[in-house]
Amino acid sequence: MVSTRLSRMEGHRRKFLAVIDDTPECGRAVHYAGMRAKHSSGALALLYVIPDGDFQQWLGVEGIMRAEARAEAEATLAKVAHDVREKIGIEPEMIIREGLPTEQIYGLIEEDRDIAILVLAAGSYKDGPGPLVASIAGKTAVFPIPVTVIPDLLTDEEIDALS
Repeated sequence: MVSTRLSRMEGHRRKFLAVIDDTPECGRAVHYAGMRAKHSSGALALLYVIPDGDFQQWLGVEGIMRAEARAEAEATLAKVAHDVREKIGIEPEMIIREGLPTEQIYGLIEEDRDIAILVLAAGSYKDGPGPLVASIAGKTAVFPIPVTVIPDLLTDEEIDALS
């Protein structure tokens, strides 16, 4: 079921969602989404998904591992948010979720109806564009918003010109 986006209604701003992970191309998506948000008086949401499978084998230390994963997520988001503030000049919203990335992305989009565009970056891997882009590429028909995929070879200057 497609839910109505609220981003164009009074009191709302269009949000660009970028997913934060440990891939080198992630920065391309953040830069593009941040610049688009800035140039359109929108907002930038940064989502970090902690895979829940990381904790299932170690029940005795599950709480400790979950806390460490959350601390790592918070530190990664803080660094990315700092870079966004310094390079782009906007304040991003930071979100941490736990579970399967595609499910968490879709769930967030359904919950936050100001999110209007999902921005991902493709990697230059010999076996494809990267796991997140590959997993979402086949599901774009069911996403309630457009998905923009940025090539990781673009420079900041080229992204600035496109955004």
